[in-house]
Formats: sequence, C-alpha cells, structure tokens
Amino acid sequence: MTGVFENLRHLVRRFFTSLSKRPPSESDIAWVNVNLLAGEFTLWSRMKSYDQRHSIEVAQRFADLCPACTREQVAAALLHDIGKIDADLGVFARVLATVVGPYGKKFRLYDEHEVIGSRLCHDAGSSDETLRLLDCSSTESRNDPIVKLLLQADQI
Repeated sequence: MTGVFENLRHLVRRFFTSLSKRPPSESDIAWVNVNLLAGEFTLWSRMKSYDQRHSIEVAQRFADLCPACTREQVAAALLHDIGKIDADLGVFARVLATVVGPYGKKFRLYDEHEVIGSRLCHDAGSSDETLRLLDCSSTESRNDPIVKLLLQADQI
C-alpha cells in the first residue's frame, strides 16, 4: 500500500509542477547537452518545457544517488519519459489518460511511452547501455541496481 501512496504523491507533485510553462535554465540545458549525444539532445529538445524540467530533476537526483554514474546512465534518466512526445497530450489530458488507461489513440500512445521512447532513442543513436536501461520490461531489467536507482529518482 505504501507504493500506491508514493506513486500518488509523485503524480500529484508532477501535476502541479507541470502547470508552469517556464523553460529550464540555460545552465540546466547546458548540463543536459553535455550528457546527451547530438541525436538525443535533438529528441530531448522536442519535449514540452515541464517535461524537460522533470527529466533534469530526475537525472540530477539519479546522479546524486549514483555519483559514479556514466554519461549513458544519465542519458537514460534524462530520456526516461521521451516517448510521451508522440502522444502530444497536455497536462489535464495526461491526468485523464493516467486515470482511464489506454483508450483511444493518444491515450494508448501515452500509455506505451516507454516502448515508444526506446524506439525513439534507438533511432536517435543512443548507446546500447542507455537503451538497456530504458527497457524496463523484463524482470532482469527491473532487478538491475542502476534501473532501481533510476526508478527511485523518478518517484521522489
């Protein structure tokens, strides 16, 4: 039951921070640029400003949790929600999609954002390590200590 409350807390916090259209700071964007390959940065730049800010927060928390992390691992943290760009949903539609599930094309795209994100990152030239970390579909992946840190960084 604790996991449900943590997830709900994460979603409520994410909702309220998504209401701002403020872009990330120039220094944050420079940090992102250092940690992404050119194709990944182009892809990341397509995200809405609130998703960019969220990805930076998650990646910085991940880097704090894993001080010896690699660039590829930070890239996975920055790109963990990249597949949401294909759904092109606003904040309130995302809430609805989370509540009702994958009904309709855009809600299905939103629900499948992890698979879509892996494909987008593959096409953008992400490393095998970044792609491995983005694929949370297998039990082996979910038991990986780095994947666990990525998930922890996203749930705070």
